[in-house]
Amino acid sequence: MTATQDAGAVVKSDEVTLTIDGIQVSVPKDTLVIRAAEEIGVQIPRFCDHPLLEPVGACRQCLVDVPDAGNGRGFPKPQASCTLPVAEGMVVNTQATSPVADKSQQGVMEFLLINHPLDCPVCDKGGECPLQNQAMSNGRGESRFAESGGVKRTFPKPINLSPQVLLDRERCIVCQRCTRFSAEIAGDPFIELIERGAQQQIGIAEGAEFLSYFSGNTIQICPVGALTSAAYRFRSRPFDLVSTPSITEHDASGSAIRVDHRRGKVMRRLAGNDPLVNEEWITDKDRFGFTWARQDDRLTHPQVRDEDTGELRAASWPEAFAVAARGLKKAKGKVGLLPGGRLTAEDAYAWSKFARVTVRTNNIDFRSRPHSAEEAAFLASTVVLSTTVTYADLESAKRVVLVGLEPEDEAGSIFLRLRKANRATGLEVVSIGAVNTRGLRKVNGTLVPTRPGDEAKALTDLTDLDSSTVILVGERLAGVPGALSAAAAVAQRTGAKLAWVPRRAGDRGAVETGCLPALLPGGRPVADAAARVDLAAAWDVEQVADAEGLDAHGIVAALEAGDLEALVIGGVDPADLGIRKKALKKAFVVALEVRSSAYTELADVVFPVAPASDKAGTFVNWEGRVRSFGKVLDNPHSLPDVRVLAGIAEERGRAIGFRTPEAAWAEMTQVGPWTGARASAPEVSTGSHSTGSVQATSTGLVLASWKQLLDDGRLQDGDPHLAATARPAVILASAATLAGAGLADGDRATLTGPLGSITLPVAVGEVADGVVWAPASAPGASVRHAVGAAGDAVTIGGAK
Repeated sequence: MTATQDAGAVVKSDEVTLTIDGIQVSVPKDTLVIRAAEEIGVQIPRFCDHPLLEPVGACRQCLVDVPDAGNGRGFPKPQASCTLPVAEGMVVNTQATSPVADKSQQGVMEFLLINHPLDCPVCDKGGECPLQNQAMSNGRGESRFAESGGVKRTFPKPINLSPQVLLDRERCIVCQRCTRFSAEIAGDPFIELIERGAQQQIGIAEGAEFLSYFSGNTIQICPVGALTSAAYRFRSRPFDLVSTPSITEHDASGSAIRVDHRRGKVMRRLAGNDPLVNEEWITDKDRFGFTWARQDDRLTHPQVRDEDTGELRAASWPEAFAVAARGLKKAKGKVGLLPGGRLTAEDAYAWSKFARVTVRTNNIDFRSRPHSAEEAAFLASTVVLSTTVTYADLESAKRVVLVGLEPEDEAGSIFLRLRKANRATGLEVVSIGAVNTRGLRKVNGTLVPTRPGDEAKALTDLTDLDSSTVILVGERLAGVPGALSAAAAVAQRTGAKLAWVPRRAGDRGAVETGCLPALLPGGRPVADAAARVDLAAAWDVEQVADAEGLDAHGIVAALEAGDLEALVIGGVDPADLGIRKKALKKAFVVALEVRSSAYTELADVVFPVAPASDKAGTFVNWEGRVRSFGKVLDNPHSLPDVRVLAGIAEERGRAIGFRTPEAAWAEMTQVGPWTGARASAPEVSTGSHSTGSVQATSTGLVLASWKQLLDDGRLQDGDPHLAATARPAVILASAATLAGAGLADGDRATLTGPLGSITLPVAVGEVADGVVWAPASAPGASVRHAVGAAGDAVTIGGAK
């Protein structure tokens, strides 16, 4: 939009010119008057209006005077500027210049306050409340409502719309922001307007089960204190909080958030406003999943294993650095490093350099999930240092193909952008998978029913793909041999854009910085001699090891066999890798953890490292977009991974050359981006794959599975309200599959796989024939640990 005040200004053909408060402004046609006024710096009061929601004109607070200017563009009564499109020659007078508009707004405000309680001192919204602020700026100085004679409407309070979202009905001004968000943005109409007339109110939608992953956004956009969070309610006052912008650490979306904290403790998290990424929305996991870092098992000091007692004891930082350095030196390079996917890019770079410079090995892998042999080549050729797809591309695409990815569970901001595009432009969403999910239905998507293991063929068989198509492949597709190769080949053949969407916030940064056994920082292959020479020169070392290292499963196998004598590990779920205690007891183990874990109990040296809130850093999101954030809290009990690894390296006599995230980032920018030849794309193959990869089977039942947004992960600990909103664990199968097993919808059944059995309710779903689906890690029902991995052969039968 462009505002003009001189008569000689050039106006584009798709723009209209109108006058607001005596100032001429040109804006695109169909612009709402309330937006046009913002272009000249006039803020019209409003409650129901939101730039990302469809206009509704519910609150009437934004009334303006539109007189007849002799061109038929006027109205006899004040109009709601949030629903009124601009017109050529229109004259608009806001409250700033029109007594009529000012009086109208004051009248609406008085009407809204008739039944609104005067409980600002105890209301969570007090101090940041639009109603409170606009009552002062655009309301009357005195009320004509007589407290002694009038009785305000009251309701029992609060109502639990969900375990997390509470409603105080007497505060509600029926602006409908919450119901519109739920229906338009999230596609979860769990709340709606009920009753009529003076009794109209927000309530629980009839027959609607609460299944929303995005309900917390309704709290943030509520213009009064009607909607509150069970976790934050009555915990603090807004003016007591310190606000720090940050980036969420839970998935690869890179969503902007605002962290509000007081006295060294995070009190709440809100969505940041970033139009290029998450707009103004975040998932409930991003919003409420922050209490995990302050649990009682948070590590607060280094520990070393006492040589006499064999027990862990408290140690100073210098002592712990020295013990770790001696143990790694004794291993003489027979060391594996498993950093996990929670790392910032700076920490990941420190792990990568520590492996090559200090330990002098390429035995490093951030992946604790199944992965195929082709994945490293795919990441090097297609992902590293590239930004092939952005959120904007999702909106402009004609078609988006999802392979091995369920965005609502695995990348919430992607899901919201797909839904927005589908509603706005009719974006076609196609999912190659086993299940027609709730998320896919909400974007009006089409399922290509596919048995786990057959994704490569299904993708290759797709027709009508072209340059206006975007293909999004999930990280779990790496467990299907040939699938990533097929995706690269299809994109190259059709001109479609291709992007890789990992699950964790640190995964993309770990790839970029070389936390893989076959890749150096910048996607440089370990096998490339020129790459090794360049990196050795940049790091001022004689050479970089030329042998491709062991991957995560190879490291585990080598520990079991006694071929590795030491392990450096951090942020890895023990059950994902299945490292037995016997193997860990034989090796020298250094653990870098935020909280106690199965590894810290068996480690020889334990270092408390800082969570994302306690350090500055950078995440690289699925787009390849750099998302930097500052430190929120100063916590003296833990250090960033960068500082811990630097301390060990210096004691070892092979320093990594930096101690802080800022210094690590500075070196990263000097070392890269690398401009040498990129690795070639992998050939389409169904060759070797790592333990746990999907096996295509032609007969019998196959398990389809993935982690839902809210599961049994430790990064959700500490908030029972959030945990209570997790979707219940069920087994999904087609009616034919259930009938063949003698089961019906609602029965309880036992699902049996290579690891064992689990009993859960069953439900009929749109599931590919010969496939049963169950959540990988639901609270209290971890199928991946109790039954098996996606692609495993399973059986299902009635519960005994």
